Amino acid sequence: MKIRPFWVVVHRYAGLAMTVFLIIVGLTGSLLAFYSELEQLISPQLFAPASASPRLSPPLLKAKAEQLVPQASVVAIWLEHDAANVDLEPLSNPANGKPYELGFTQLILNPYTGEELGRRTWGAISEGWINLMPFVYKLHYALALDEIGGWILGITALVWTLDCFVGFYLTLPVAKRHTSPAAHGKPRSFWQRWAPAWKIKARGSRFRINFDLHRAGGLWVWAMLLVFAWSSVYMNLADTVYAPVTRAVFTDYHEPWIDFPDLDKPLEQPAIAWSDAYRIAVEQMEQAAREQGFVIQSPSGFRYNPAKGFYVYQVRTSLDIQDKHGTTRLVIDATTGADKLLLLPRGQYAGNTVTNWLGALHMANVFGMPYRIFVCLLGLAIVMLSVTGVVIWLKKRRARLQKTVLQD
Repeated sequence: MKIRPFWVVVHRYAGLAMTVFLIIVGLTGSLLAFYSELEQLISPQLFAPASASPRLSPPLLKAKAEQLVPQASVVAIWLEHDAANVDLEPLSNPANGKPYELGFTQLILNPYTGEELGRRTWGAISEGWINLMPFVYKLHYALALDEIGGWILGITALVWTLDCFVGFYLTLPVAKRHTSPAAHGKPRSFWQRWAPAWKIKARGSRFRINFDLHRAGGLWVWAMLLVFAWSSVYMNLADTVYAPVTRAVFTDYHEPWIDFPDLDKPLEQPAIAWSDAYRIAVEQMEQAAREQGFVIQSPSGFRYNPAKGFYVYQVRTSLDIQDKHGTTRLVIDATTGADKLLLLPRGQYAGNTVTNWLGALHMANVFGMPYRIFVCLLGLAIVMLSVTGVVIWLKKRRARLQKTVLQD
């Protein structure tokens, strides 16, 4: 088989295999570009009114949460300006040694007062409207199938990334054999022969318009398709594919979940308690800010990982790329309080800088509202490219079948 026909077949069947998944992630991604606005519109009770008061610290919010739900321990606290999301894990019931049945996994508190705003099993659509946007989120990154869905979409993202290059190659003009200019006039340049691939022939047949939409549509947004495909690999195959490739290219790339192995046994009762760990983390982050020359703006999260035995303190700083939230992180040892790893959003490790940009672009959390509208439209463009690809395949399949019948 010649090279180009081979890649046509690869592109055709890779596209067909990805069609359903790309339609799902395209449609859900369009909604997720406005996640906060839609969540607030659908479930306004989960958001606190604006206040001039300072937000409570994670240790105080943890204490409030444990008063409200004494049968659970706090895994993580995520701070927004209008809500504090508390992730919970049930404690063991001393009566039978089994975990308590909480009936929910997330507690939402007023970040200024600690008052309860709501509770839900995050992403469970059976709970109704309160979980609509979390369900859309789970559908987007894991087909709402947890680990299995994550693997399916991770493999899809990897195929999508490779297929981006195949699709781009197939838009290039076919190499022409050398012919005499006298016989055919002045030969057209490469750019002249490639120009039709960027255009949609509005007065063409329905099939031609469909083909042009597929080819030209993919070309005009090709760079962003590649960004979203590869960032999807990062989000679903971080350990197995993304990290090794990023480290091979940039050398310096660090993530606490990858850098530090699991302990032989989870550290359920750390030597340094949550409140002391938070105080140490704040002091160490302030010291790092002085030494590194960045400004701490607000805390955005604090969590404990018993499997690895460390706390992670997350803040928003002057180095952050994203419009909202904070991705400046400090990891401290839960036994000694030692600083294990400081990760700045940019300017520290090349691999982490690139990764943070990929994450911000994918989450539509940079460049304000214009970019979020673009991401919403890009999600619809992904759906269009998937559908037009199937139409092309059906048309050509029908033509092949008719040819076979005529030959018989």
